[in-house]
Amino acid sequence: MQTANFIPAKVFLLVLVLTSACETKRLSRASTHRPPNIVLIFTDDQGYADVGCFGATHYSTPNLDRMAAEGVRFTQFYTAQPVCSAARAALLTGCYPNRIGIHQALMPESKIGLNPEETTLADMLKSAGYRTAIFGKWHLGDDPRFMPLQQGFDEYFGIPYSGDMWPKHPQQGPVFNFRELKLYENETVIDTLEDQSLLTRQITEHAVRFIRENKNRPFFLYVPHPQPHVPLYVSEAFAGKSGAGLYGDVIAELDWSVGEILAELKRQGIDENTLVVFTSDNGPWLAYGNHAGSAKPLREGKGTVWEGGIREPCIMRFPGKIPAGTMVETPLMTIDLFPSIAELCRAKPGDRPIDGKNSWPVITGKTRQSPQEAYFFYYNLNELQGVRYKQWKMYFPHNYPHVETPGHDGQPGKIVRWSVKEIELYNLENDPSETRNVAAEFPEIKAHIEQLAEVMRARLGDAMKGVEGTERRAPGK
Repeated sequence: MQTANFIPAKVFLLVLVLTSACETKRLSRASTHRPPNIVLIFTDDQGYADVGCFGATHYSTPNLDRMAAEGVRFTQFYTAQPVCSAARAALLTGCYPNRIGIHQALMPESKIGLNPEETTLADMLKSAGYRTAIFGKWHLGDDPRFMPLQQGFDEYFGIPYSGDMWPKHPQQGPVFNFRELKLYENETVIDTLEDQSLLTRQITEHAVRFIRENKNRPFFLYVPHPQPHVPLYVSEAFAGKSGAGLYGDVIAELDWSVGEILAELKRQGIDENTLVVFTSDNGPWLAYGNHAGSAKPLREGKGTVWEGGIREPCIMRFPGKIPAGTMVETPLMTIDLFPSIAELCRAKPGDRPIDGKNSWPVITGKTRQSPQEAYFFYYNLNELQGVRYKQWKMYFPHNYPHVETPGHDGQPGKIVRWSVKEIELYNLENDPSETRNVAAEFPEIKAHIEQLAEVMRARLGDAMKGVEGTERRAPGK
């Protein structure tokens, strides 16, 4: 009788363990050869000091703080303009928004929008084989030809403009006549909102589902949250839980959302092949008082090009590619993300001129040299109001809004117009709050920045100087 061959149980288990380990290693090697995923989280009106690791004291942001501990915290990261639509146009195209004809915040039924002929991040990455999605606030034109699915996105869930552009606006009637706020799923209106308390949760659920469904292919996930822009809304799970009022509750839920996205990336085994970027579109809307955040110690807020209006909290995380637990003080701007992501993903950025520069060497810690000689801050209808050059920030004469009396519980306060009457210069290295004008002490710096400004005026113009620019125009209806 022939004796049957058999494998002892311990040996069998060892073989299984080794086989599993080899398969895991193989899959890991395969994932590193796949183009990286991109997750871009963009909040609305969140101040520089509205994150724990950037100075928040009245509430905690454990997920964002952990993200910073595992990635890079950028302390001098700028938005292109201190207002909704212009900031988003810059983020998605790598252009100063006035180059492409987007100014201020577009109103509902606007006659213009982001020109579909522009190359967006979604266009670029979709052409490179990525699945693309936006879940949140669009605000780049609500005419059907300007909406997300015409701009390179495969999926869309969210609202077409700011959450306060609805009949419940506190100035509805005397100032505004807004219609209902529509909620979209792709190109279909699925609801008209009477309440926005579930939006952050719904956006997060869509983001988590998208990650799960696309774990085996490269994807670009854009999450532009409508919060903490007024009106403030929070789900029942977070209401009254922060101990810092409604604004603190909203920030807590946004922090939870970041945690859910990071957790899903890890669950799906794609955590180490995903770049996650967190930042905001502009500084806090100080006119709303306790319903606004903080930019301390920076000066002013939304609607101004002072540091509080345009310097934003920014965190990037990419395990193994970005050094963990580091801080970068090199100035960067949202326009630099487009060419940096193009470099990382080996994608073609299109044939139209852009203003952003590849900042991947700065992001990865290989250099602390800014990719730009200077950053230029426009506002209103193409007014060049400020320039950042090295540690210097210079302002040209212009008017700006200043909050004289903050509002309360969702009502805006009193705003007055203040003016910069002559050129002002600040050294941000030792005066980040911009309290001491040193223009008279550094005439050579002042003269050099004026020369840089003249070069920019030749490219993009300056309405205050009566100089016509060469910007591309947004199309009308």
